[in-house]
Amino acid sequence: MKVKVYEGNSLEELIKKAKEDMGDVEILYYEVEKEGFLPFLKRKRYKLFVSEKLNMEREPLKLEVETEIKREIDEIKELLLELKKEPFPPVNLQPSPVSSVEPVSVEVRREFEEFGGDALELLNLLLKKGVEKEVAKEFVKHSCGLDIDTEKLDLNTLTFKEALLKPINDFIEFTGEFKVKEGEKIAYVFLGPTGVGKTTNLFKVASRFVLEKGLKVGVITTDTFKVGAVAQARSYASILDVPFFVATDSKKLKEIVDSLQDLEVILIDTVGRSHYDYWRLGEIKSILTGLNIPSKMVLLLSCNYSTSEAVQVVNKYRSFFPVNNLFFTKIDESSQPGILLNIPYLTGLPVSYISTGQRVPEDMKVLTPELMATYILGE
Repeated sequence: MKVKVYEGNSLEELIKKAKEDMGDVEILYYEVEKEGFLPFLKRKRYKLFVSEKLNMEREPLKLEVETEIKREIDEIKELLLELKKEPFPPVNLQPSPVSSVEPVSVEVRREFEEFGGDALELLNLLLKKGVEKEVAKEFVKHSCGLDIDTEKLDLNTLTFKEALLKPINDFIEFTGEFKVKEGEKIAYVFLGPTGVGKTTNLFKVASRFVLEKGLKVGVITTDTFKVGAVAQARSYASILDVPFFVATDSKKLKEIVDSLQDLEVILIDTVGRSHYDYWRLGEIKSILTGLNIPSKMVLLLSCNYSTSEAVQVVNKYRSFFPVNNLFFTKIDESSQPGILLNIPYLTGLPVSYISTGQRVPEDMKVLTPELMATYILGE
């Protein structure tokens, strides 16, 4: 009897390799071990025990020998099962600098009873990061297969990050950097409630257009309500040496836009208004009717918002404006960044940038699947 052991990170690949080496094989047993200390780098390693499969239709003279071999195989199977039950001796490892995954609560196990193993641990982590239950379930399920031992769904990826990247890529759209077609003038309109950082982040984008791309940029503000808003914007514009204007109504906005024939990009800062203030949102919409060039509506959301509040903001603003993408702010002030997954998944809106602090222009990044997964996992 010929018994061989194969080791690797994919059970399917090990079985395939065994069949290539030995032809028709019988799987005696396999073990699963977890490698790595960091929760988001955990991976499975398999050890597969196989033997050549017996052909019971061979000559009668060989039947007795083959029966004896089969008996020995059954004994090996029983021995391997007994070994599996024995506890492994303790290993003296140095403590990891990063805390391990927190124990999965009874409530989570009950809520997601169809999941097991690493999938359940990832679900537990996502919930603690503020990801909504239905969102977490869909994202993790997207990276799962059925574990034949437990008959539960478990991750079919080597790491938590890989497991998260697959649904992020499939479920969420990323705009990349704001683009300007050659020979075409475009306006980017910054919308959002009070305090989300519209003015500061508008000038971060303006800085990239001017300093990195060498584009001709102008800034228009409609915010004459907040104390110091115009002075702050004018100061930023002066530093960048870009033209700056104030528009109080649609007629004035049209006049300004028409006069800026040599510019390639116009960035428009709007007044911050609560999503419950329909009257003021209507005023902003009325002013923007003077915008007579192609435009993109950018809705800024603070990562400090709860998911339910953020969904309401999106829905109310979309009822007034054709929102094109989401710009997340204040990620540096949030310990639960689950909103990064929740809102684009629940609203279907693409995501563009994320603000990581107050510095202009440094503290802004283009959102990518990898960056989003990094924030969610806390790497």
